[in-house]
Amino acid sequence: MSDRENIILRLIDRHSQRLLRDWLAYQQREAKYGGTQREAETAELARRFLDQLRASARIAQFEDVETIEWRPIRELLEDLSRDRAVQGFSPTETATFIFSLKEPLFALLREELRDDTERLVRETSTTSRLIDRLGLYTIECYARTREEVIRRQQQELLELSTPVVELWDGILALPLIGTLDSARTQIVMESLLQHIVNSGAEIAIIDITGVPTVDTLVAQHLIKTISAARLMGADCILSGIRPQIAQTIVHLGLELNVVSKATMADALALALRRSGKAITERKQPAAPGSS
Repeated sequence: MSDRENIILRLIDRHSQRLLRDWLAYQQREAKYGGTQREAETAELARRFLDQLRASARIAQFEDVETIEWRPIRELLEDLSRDRAVQGFSPTETATFIFSLKEPLFALLREELRDDTERLVRETSTTSRLIDRLGLYTIECYARTREEVIRRQQQELLELSTPVVELWDGILALPLIGTLDSARTQIVMESLLQHIVNSGAEIAIIDITGVPTVDTLVAQHLIKTISAARLMGADCILSGIRPQIAQTIVHLGLELNVVSKATMADALALALRRSGKAITERKQPAAPGSS
């Protein structure tokens, strides 16, 4: 064990309670943990961190936090980052857990090496690099978790934004809102095909009233969805063609090869006729005393 490791271990061993107290006090000043329960969780996490720092520093290179000996601390920081990212903590609040250890640790170093300025500078620099590496690792873990959360939320929003509605026996409707891209088209296609299988529907109305523009790429996505539905035995009707979109399709020279209607109501009326059904107005009962 090197002399450098000796001094850090010695400080933790001799002043663990003071170090923990000052560390937690600094965190409470700099970050908001949301009440007594969160403060208690942070205190327990800090104790575990100091215990593991002591254990890892005894057997590992002090600054090489990527080695297997530092894995327990990395896992602890991963759990911390994941928990705080999910609960909405900011990157600053999350990283403060590690970076706030510098102040109380440097204070102990100054007391321990007050008569050896050269070594104090060296040990302070070395300890600072270690804390910085652990802090950066914490931020990286936080960022990965946030990206996972965002991807999951985007996936859920895509699924919610592509509902398939059963309008009548054998007639489905798929109202589309927003821009169609490759990822969303895949979800739209899977959702529509699954509902065709489950319901045995023979007609599917794809309504694009909520689609802002139709360009070549959007048209290709629509063609793919319509072709897939036909392969499953369902005929498609396209509704919601606005004048601007109709002109765009003509100018682009696109061939959708599908019956289209201006509104969902027109498409439903056509679908009912194709399925041999009709909607009739109910006769009003005659008023009392009328001839």
